[in-house]
Amino acid sequence: MDKLKMHSPNLTEMNIEKLAQLFPGCVTEAADGQGGLKRAIDFDLLRQELSLHIVEGVQERYQLSWPGKREALLAANAPIAKTLRPAREESVNFEKTQNLFIEGDNLEALKLLQESYLGKVKLIYIDPPYNTGRDFIYDDDYKDDLESYLARSSQTDASGSRLVANTEANGRFHSDWMSMIYSRLRLARNLLRDDGVVFISIDDNEVDNLRKVCAEIFGEENFVAQIIWQKVFSPKNSARWFSEDHDYVLVYAKSGDQWTPNLLPQTEEMVARYKNPDNDPRGPWTSSDLAARNRYDAGLYSLRCPSGRIIDGPPKGRYWGISEENFKRLDQDNRIWWGERGDNMPRLKRFLSEVQQGRTPQTLWFYKEVGHTQDAKKTLLKYVSFQHTENVLNSVKPVELLQRILQLAGKHDDHSIVLDFFSGSASTAHAVLKQNAEDGGNRRFIGVQIAEPLPQPEPGLGSIFEMGLTRVRNVIAELHKQDEAAELDLGFRVLKIDTSNMQDVYYTPDTVSQDLLSDQVDNIRGDRTPEDLLFQVLLDWGVDLALPISQEAISGKQVFFVDDNALVACFDKGIDEAFVKQIAERKPLRVVFRDNGFASDSVKINVEQLFKLLSPMTEIKTL
Repeated sequence: MDKLKMHSPNLTEMNIEKLAQLFPGCVTEAADGQGGLKRAIDFDLLRQELSLHIVEGVQERYQLSWPGKREALLAANAPIAKTLRPAREESVNFEKTQNLFIEGDNLEALKLLQESYLGKVKLIYIDPPYNTGRDFIYDDDYKDDLESYLARSSQTDASGSRLVANTEANGRFHSDWMSMIYSRLRLARNLLRDDGVVFISIDDNEVDNLRKVCAEIFGEENFVAQIIWQKVFSPKNSARWFSEDHDYVLVYAKSGDQWTPNLLPQTEEMVARYKNPDNDPRGPWTSSDLAARNRYDAGLYSLRCPSGRIIDGPPKGRYWGISEENFKRLDQDNRIWWGERGDNMPRLKRFLSEVQQGRTPQTLWFYKEVGHTQDAKKTLLKYVSFQHTENVLNSVKPVELLQRILQLAGKHDDHSIVLDFFSGSASTAHAVLKQNAEDGGNRRFIGVQIAEPLPQPEPGLGSIFEMGLTRVRNVIAELHKQDEAAELDLGFRVLKIDTSNMQDVYYTPDTVSQDLLSDQVDNIRGDRTPEDLLFQVLLDWGVDLALPISQEAISGKQVFFVDDNALVACFDKGIDEAFVKQIAERKPLRVVFRDNGFASDSVKINVEQLFKLLSPMTEIKTL
């Protein structure tokens, strides 16, 4: 039986595997520094394979670079031995909900989600820090000291002396911000479906850099739009130069030829333009001019009005937009409007029932349609009580803005996953729940937020993460009062990033002494529960973390069933062949046991044989 690896995927190894499939001759072995061998790429051979397309050394090329970029790439690719631990007491409808809240560093969260949600996310919306100089709370803090920045940008030598006269003293803020967003977006792209899309809120401080980073990660050809959102409703008279009225929302598709935005609903004003003065059975219509400026030789002819008046031709310098033959056909079909007296210049009738059922989204979003920052704060205050006004986030986004994004991103009824890994006060989760209630959708959300303390202590709110949970609990309580509540997923699972459930010996078995082996050292940390183990198994096996989970007692042992028989897990000890047979008879897709949980070595050896006999398609692993 194979053992689970119990760490996030090594993306560098995965990239080597992809290169091996394309250029198998370039794969070799190299010393791993510990007396063993590891798989590696022979770059000399790879260069030969790509000899016509290599940019040499200092040869000029278009590229995006900054101090720390290489480290950011390494940080994104490096695996971590961490896990997600369920917090039932903080969750709502834990057993059945498909919504997730994850507490922890979003870089670690994105790594942990790589296998369970690879290519499954329809929409990513994030509202990252705008890099305005305020404090930031991630481990890869972009506000490093001047000496560190100068060394990484080669502006100082080994002794610390400056190599250039004029240093980019403020550049470290941009560089480390770019490293922060670069590593996260690289990982996030892996999670998008082929028809997925990402929306990113940003302001003038980093919009240019963000576009460059996104172009590298998603491809320039997949740029969709740079939306301008009017975020305030009145000017700031205290502004030094101009009153800043807007933020941006950048839009990139995973694949530009597979995603297009949905049409927005027609406004009442648009529909009101359609009338039916002649009681046409096809319903309300509006009319458009038949004359055009573009030269059209077939568009020069005279017309007879129903009143008998002769129109010699189109207005001077213009042409009828259709041929005489087509004009007669449209007139016979009562699609030409001559005015109430039948002697006006002709116009083409366009029926509401035949026009595009919706409006094409535009790149200018006014606050009257999608809300402003004060609306957003009022909404937050409706669902969360604060004793200290400093704790009300200034960067919170209106729910209406996020609902607009949800409407554009995809279908309402295809179980779309919406990911926000800068969740903050949980505005995205709020918008998903509200939009589902309004259009009967079944979208799911995954929100990720580090446990950043609030500026001032609040009773019952220890962090921004807890603020978001409180908000969504109250939104759910409100939605439960609606008639449609029974059809909605009104819940969320809380998962928290923590160290691996496994002892260090699990990852370095070669270092275990013979004395420890004789004592049968337990691989599992003593403070972890069976449900903790289950969720790390789900991550390791790449199983959706939101699948329904049930428990049964079989022969006195606790057994977990994930999505019925998608995965069956038992972490109890003393497992015998009779118990294994009962599990195998259920024919699960996957099954996992504790490595030292078998009653004897002979039972452990016979497990695979029992499954081959009773459930040959079952995949078996241990931890």
